[in-house]
Amino acid sequence: MLKRDPIFWCAAGIFILALLLMAVTQNQLWLVLMIGSYLLRPTLASLGVARRYVDERQMSIQYRSGNIAFAVMLITCIVLAIKLNADGNPSWEMFNVAIIAGLATKALFNVILVKNCREAATKIIIAAGLLITLFTSMDSMEGGPSLGTLINVSPGLAIVGLGLLSKKFPREIGGIILVMTAVLVLIILSKGLTIYQVATALIVAVPLATAAAFLFKRDKSEPEIEPKKPT
Repeated sequence: MLKRDPIFWCAAGIFILALLLMAVTQNQLWLVLMIGSYLLRPTLASLGVARRYVDERQMSIQYRSGNIAFAVMLITCIVLAIKLNADGNPSWEMFNVAIIAGLATKALFNVILVKNCREAATKIIIAAGLLITLFTSMDSMEGGPSLGTLINVSPGLAIVGLGLLSKKFPREIGGIILVMTAVLVLIILSKGLTIYQVATALIVAVPLATAAAFLFKRDKSEPEIEPKKPT
């Protein structure tokens, strides 16, 4: 028992803290800690932080069980969102945010973990632009296609275009994306500081800001520019 690795003892400590918090305060934070204790090892292993404490068989099991659990959670969120929407409960929108956040996070790390910064940035920007275009078009096409629909989807289409150009002008596009991200966040938050609006702003801002930062980084395949020696 004493030969357990440090991750086990950290997870056990978090688990015990969750139980104490549940018993003493009845605060829902205990559930967050409980989830953290369970996901600590696979998360660290996936990020390459503690792979030496996980063998290949464990990694394979974690990968398969994680994908199954993720699919079950998404289906549950969809079912609950449909039920709340049918009951006229506006809380169903929060489940939509959870679904989008989960899918966006998985897609984001799928390209980040490849460790090819410029290529990952391009994919993130294009995907974010397509998602923004999709959801803005759904909101504005209730009465059919119109000039207003085209205006509403134009920011998403512009982001897709910038993503395509980022391969040729990475740093310039990175700066433009940062400015555009700030403008989009301000527009979203101007509609209200509700949990839904804040969550939407984060879902938009985090991937785009990450992609912009990646565009300023030099890939391994990019040759270094050696400083000129004084003559």
